Amino acid sequence: MLSRTAENLFWMARYMERAEATARLLTMGQRMAILPGAHHRDEWRSVVRATGALNHFPEGAQVTESDAIAFLMLDLDNPSSIRSCLLKARANAKSARTMLTQDMWEALNEGWRKLDSYDVAEARQQLPALIDWVKTRVMTFRGAAHSGQLRNEGHDFLRTGSALERAQMTLRLLDVKYYVLLPETEVVGGNRDHYQWTSVLYALSGARAFHHVYGGTYTPWQITDFLMLNRLFPRSVAYCYDQLAYRLNRLAGWHDARSACHDTVRQMVTDLEKLDSGEIFRAGLHETVQNGLMSTNRLGVEIAQAYHFG
Repeated sequence: MLSRTAENLFWMARYMERAEATARLLTMGQRMAILPGAHHRDEWRSVVRATGALNHFPEGAQVTESDAIAFLMLDLDNPSSIRSCLLKARANAKSARTMLTQDMWEALNEGWRKLDSYDVAEARQQLPALIDWVKTRVMTFRGAAHSGQLRNEGHDFLRTGSALERAQMTLRLLDVKYYVLLPETEVVGGNRDHYQWTSVLYALSGARAFHHVYGGTYTPWQITDFLMLNRLFPRSVAYCYDQLAYRLNRLAGWHDARSACHDTVRQMVTDLEKLDSGEIFRAGLHETVQNGLMSTNRLGVEIAQAYHFG
């Protein structure tokens, strides 16, 4: 496979995953903003922080719902906005058209300019419907890839990009909700910020799965354990790392060569296997998450180097 085609598939998957994750963040922001005292906590700033783009807003300035919707949904200058991600995903798909099924292409192509016609006021008014539209587009694309795409190296590049982007979003969400709202390393627990922690589960579609594992109790330790270490939940960091290791191992077989990215992902899996939730909180969740983000960022660079992206 040409490295350019591999790069297009890898980034197409990342952009689609990012679009859905940003849509889920906006839903989470609305959910938290209606709680008492939300304006004192500046929940929308927390949502923007999860995308890694907080420097767009001046320090100390409150981020409103309109600000967040404009920046995270409509702003073409923001590479993480839903509009930007969908446009870039389609552009990558055009360059890798022969590797996609018809259903995958239609999922990317249908209504691809829909957000061009919205201003902030209209998007805010119709936000739930727009978020449902984005999630449906992404899930349709993902389902088409799962059910119809050949399980060749192209599929492995697609799944690698998706797993990498998903791991980073889960890590960022955990970092925001701990570092911003629960900064103490030792004094954590009780009912404080209960809704903020459960909102992370809802943002990752993990509420029912969590309830199946833990029942009706919700604590920061359990939620962290579930989202970091549970190998059965498809949005957990551990599951994503396992997927990355599996897909990169398959790519090593296709290319009959291993590189730095294969060593890095193996170390990432090994390091995570050594942790339990109690140890994560003793060491500091923020520090653990930052190490995970540095590792995934490095892995992305090494994948690009190994397969000659760009």
